[in-house]
Amino acid sequence: MIKLFQKKPKILSPRVVVRPYLSWRYRLIFVVITCSLLSLLSWGMYEAGSRSATATKEETIPENSDPAYTPGVCTQTKKQKLCSQLGDLTQQLHISNTANKNLASQVKTLANENDHLKEKLVFFQHLMSGNTKSGLSIYHFSLQETQTPGKYRYTLTLVQGGERPNDFNGNLKFQVKLMQKEQSKTVPLTNQSSSHNFPVKFKFFHRLEENFKVPPGTRIESLQVQIYENGDNKAMLTQTIQPTL
Repeated sequence: MIKLFQKKPKILSPRVVVRPYLSWRYRLIFVVITCSLLSLLSWGMYEAGSRSATATKEETIPENSDPAYTPGVCTQTKKQKLCSQLGDLTQQLHISNTANKNLASQVKTLANENDHLKEKLVFFQHLMSGNTKSGLSIYHFSLQETQTPGKYRYTLTLVQGGERPNDFNGNLKFQVKLMQKEQSKTVPLTNQSSSHNFPVKFKFFHRLEENFKVPPGTRIESLQVQIYENGDNKAMLTQTIQPTL
């Protein structure tokens, strides 16, 4: 009787899930496809990041920066402290180069002024020595090609000798002989007022220094000056010179 009232024992077992079996070939194909997709995705993200970083570097690097030092390249290859030191040295180098250029320009200007002073000194020595001819004469006349292509500078110094010379009133005319496109031409120079006459008035000496430019491909052969006294249509003095380097 006791056995009849006993409960039947319960058997607890885990749930069984039935799955289809995949062979090793299908598993291998699945792994290969998955790895390929992951590789393509990684490569695409790497290329996008590289292009974005390159564009950012090109925008941040100034045009006049030193190619040997750029902040982006330096921070990738060197320490931050070393990059700061390189930046300071690069800035000092730029400042030094600018100062050297300014100094060279000042030295060139002083050299030109020194040449002018020497020329004036020689002129005054010549004037004081009493070797000046009586009447009007051309003491110095030169034509020089400058460092600027097609630009020339000419200088003219007139002297009037004698015990008590009167003031000279007159005009200068310049004629340039040039070769342009295998053709020889003679053209007059004009002053700032677009006139062919250069008025002069002096007692002992007069110095004129001017520049003029010619079109590209033009070669200057000679420069001629003619000196006229007011009221006279015949030139008192005429001199022709060739350009020098």
